[in-house]
Amino acid sequence: MFHGGLRYLEQLEFGLVREALYERELSLTTLAPHLVKPLPFLFPLTKRWWERPYIAAGIFLYDRLGGAKSVPAQRHFTRAGALRLSPGLKRSSLIGGIRYYDTVVDDARHTMTVARTAAHYGAVVRCSTQVVALLREGDRVIGVGVRDSENGAVAEVRGHVVVNATGVWTDEIQALSKQRGRFQVRASKGVHVVVPRDRIVSDVAMILRTEKSVMFVIPWGSHWIIGTTDTDWNLDLAHPAATKADIDYILGTVNAVLATPLTHADIDGVYAGLRPLLAGESDDTSKLSREHAVAVPAAGLVAIAGGKYTTYRVMAADAIDAAVQFIPARVAPSITEKVSLLGADGYFALVNQAEHVGALQGLHPYRVRHLLDRYGSLISDVLAMAASDPSLLSPITEAPGYLKVEAAYAAAAEGALHLEDILARRMRISIEYPHRGVDCAREVAEVVAPVLGWTAADIDREVANYMARVEAEVLSQAQPDDVSADMLRASAPEARAEILEPVPLD
Repeated sequence: MFHGGLRYLEQLEFGLVREALYERELSLTTLAPHLVKPLPFLFPLTKRWWERPYIAAGIFLYDRLGGAKSVPAQRHFTRAGALRLSPGLKRSSLIGGIRYYDTVVDDARHTMTVARTAAHYGAVVRCSTQVVALLREGDRVIGVGVRDSENGAVAEVRGHVVVNATGVWTDEIQALSKQRGRFQVRASKGVHVVVPRDRIVSDVAMILRTEKSVMFVIPWGSHWIIGTTDTDWNLDLAHPAATKADIDYILGTVNAVLATPLTHADIDGVYAGLRPLLAGESDDTSKLSREHAVAVPAAGLVAIAGGKYTTYRVMAADAIDAAVQFIPARVAPSITEKVSLLGADGYFALVNQAEHVGALQGLHPYRVRHLLDRYGSLISDVLAMAASDPSLLSPITEAPGYLKVEAAYAAAAEGALHLEDILARRMRISIEYPHRGVDCAREVAEVVAPVLGWTAADIDREVANYMARVEAEVLSQAQPDDVSADMLRASAPEARAEILEPVPLD
């Protein structure tokens, strides 16, 4: 989601909410309208008298803080009205409701598009590359030593300044400097489950209050995404594992308000991610601030951590503002507020031409809209890949929501090097189908093999690695605790054969 964080108002973080809402509006209207979409949410009310004015005032402030112009204002509903919006709710679970708007985004797709946009404007972007050393000239950091995770090759990259923007790995990179950092990062695990759309009857997304935080129920194509959790994670940072306890918590929370409860059998997918929070005084990660911080722990080294994904652009600008002091040339002020991401320009015009584009390509307008909402005006580049092989415009047999050409394009233009890159990140097959991508792994591997130069042996290895990953994830999700889940998840082979474990912290 790109959102201000309604619950942060209760924590009195007005500046954070205002900043995030401004960025939400900017992404929705200018920077990434093809990726960021408005979404109506229902806030079910459960307490009489005081809750409606209390929540209404909060949402009113929420709308006003960001100067939202592109989403409708809140609207109040009686119990009957709220149940018309969400017939799948228990009648006893609410006394009324308030509808407000936020936005939803595919974060992996957005992140990849940000990187591609940077490359378009001259940045050098390297995939599968680890920082293994900080280079020094006296007391000053002058670059990094890097290692290719595909073949083990090492190299040095020198520059006027190094920015440590590595999220949950901030402390590990800081340890390479042999100096004490200005802040510490605490990893908070967030787990989501994905269920088919017909399991919950509702025309709107929902936000549910929990004892510690909130739970979102968000429409996602033909599915619902339900989450999240907010717990400490001190194990493998590359592969956070969901546990049975995490899933039970999510199901228990949402089932408290659903007329037809969800079961484990209803779940098509589960995924977990980590938030890089600034360590604070609270033992509860849900109470830690989502503000970000920038520090200069050594000459030539800038570190940034914390923050919310919604405010990524502000965080980047703040980091570069701190780095400017080490760059001898004049650096102009940031203009990213006005720079649309690749695919944004011309998006709305193409939406109006979806039927025409479909007729030219022999695609249903629904397929064209799907492509536009993933690639925007880059749809022409995607479709061009099928010019010499029209079979690429056919659906993936066991994942018919996607076309084969999308897999080919991921390998050709989006930096995907392995099957898991495609099935889990460039596309979301790993969480949108009960088979988690296993049933279509070989078909997709054969589609991308000519693009990536894979041999038959390479295809076999990629398929085997992906199937082992899925098996480990599914088994880990039946474990009662983080430690046992982590052990199972870690048993799967890495797609990148030469990847190293991060430097150990003292």
